[in-house]
Amino acid sequence: MKFLREFLDKQEHLFHKGGKLEFLYPLYEAADTFLYTPGQVTRTGSHVRDGMDLKRLMITVVVALLPTMIFAMYNTGYQANLALQQTGATTVGGWHGELAAWLGIGHDPASVLGNIALGAVFFLPIYLVTLAVGGMWETLFAVVRKHEITEGFLVTSALFPLILPPTIPLWQVAIGISFGVVLGKEVFGGVGMNILNPALTSRAFLFFAYPAQISGDAVWVAVDGYTQATPLAAAADSAIPFTTNWMDAFLGFIPGSMGETSALACLIGAFILVVTGVGSWKIMLSMVLGTVSLASLLNAIGSTSNPMFALTPEWHLVLGGFAFGAVFMATDPVSAAMTEAGKWVYGFLIGALVVLVRVVNPAFPEGVMLAILFGNVFAPIIDKIFINRNIKRRLAGYAK
Repeated sequence: MKFLREFLDKQEHLFHKGGKLEFLYPLYEAADTFLYTPGQVTRTGSHVRDGMDLKRLMITVVVALLPTMIFAMYNTGYQANLALQQTGATTVGGWHGELAAWLGIGHDPASVLGNIALGAVFFLPIYLVTLAVGGMWETLFAVVRKHEITEGFLVTSALFPLILPPTIPLWQVAIGISFGVVLGKEVFGGVGMNILNPALTSRAFLFFAYPAQISGDAVWVAVDGYTQATPLAAAADSAIPFTTNWMDAFLGFIPGSMGETSALACLIGAFILVVTGVGSWKIMLSMVLGTVSLASLLNAIGSTSNPMFALTPEWHLVLGGFAFGAVFMATDPVSAAMTEAGKWVYGFLIGALVVLVRVVNPAFPEGVMLAILFGNVFAPIIDKIFINRNIKRRLAGYAK
C-alpha cells in the first residue's frame, strides 16, 4: 500500500488552496482519511480526553448494527420462502425473482445461507441506493460549503434501509433519503446541527407521502401479491386472530420492516454501544420504563372496545420497531437529550408516547417513529430546563 500513500501525497497539492482541484478537497480528504490515519500532529499540548472521535463513534455504531443487518437479510428471505410454501408459488416475482434465479438462489426456509442470500437480493439494492443518493447529497453540500465529508452518513445509510419494507420501490428510497439528508440535516448545517434523526425523518416523509407502501397496515412479505396483518395490527383488531408467539417475536421470526423484527439482535447491538460508551443506557432503560409504566396503567384501566388496552408490556417491547428505536434511534447523540438528568425524562417521554399512540389510536398501531421524532423536538427544551436548574443551584451556592 506504500505506492498508494505516495500517490495520494503527490496529488495533495492539487486540492489545497490555490490548486487546480481546490473545490474537490472534501473528496480528497475523505478518501485519504478513510484509507489512512491523518499524519498531522499537535505542536503543543492537546485537550483530547480519550481516543473516541467522530470516525470511531460512527464505526462503532455500524459494528453494533451488523447483527440486525445479518438478521434482516435472513428473516426477509425466511419470510419470503415461508410465503412461497403457503401460496405454492415458485418465485418471489419481479426483478427480485429474476435476480434470485440468475444467482441460483433456492427457496428452502430451512436453509440459513439460502435465506440470507434471498434476503440480500432485497436488502442490498435498497442499501446501495441509500448510500449512492445520500452520499451524493453529503458530498455536494461538503463541496459547496468547503467542509470535510464526515462519517456521519455511514450510520444514516445503515439505519435507513433497516426501517424500510423489503418491497419498497427503489425510487422511493432515493426520494426518502434525499428528503432526510437535505431537509432533515443539511439545511440545519450538517452533522451535529440537526434536531431530528435523519433516518427517521426520511421514513416519516415516505410514510406521509406514500402511505400505501409504508403505512404498516399489512405485513411486507417479499412475495408479489402476498400480504397479511402485522402482529400489531392483529393485536389491535379482535376480528384478526393473533397467532404470534412471544419468543418468535423476541428472536425476530416475524414479518415487518427488515431490521426491526429481532429484539435479540438489537440487544446485542445495545451491549456493544453501552460497553463502548457510544450509546446511553439511561435513554434505553428510561424508554423501557416509560413503555412498561403506561402499558401497565392502561392494562389496569382496560377497555371493552379497544383490545390494545389488554396488550401487556412484554408484548410492546418485542413488537414493531420498539427495540430498534430504543437502541439505535432514540440514543442518537445529536438529536437526543444531552444532560444526564434530561436523558431520563427524554427516554421516559418517548416510551410513554409509543404506548399512547399504539393504544389510544389503534388505527395506527406502530408509534415508535413518531414518538422518537416528538422526543427529538423536545430534547433541547428538556436540556434547557435542567441546565437552568443547575445554574440557579450554583448561583445560590455562590451567594452563600
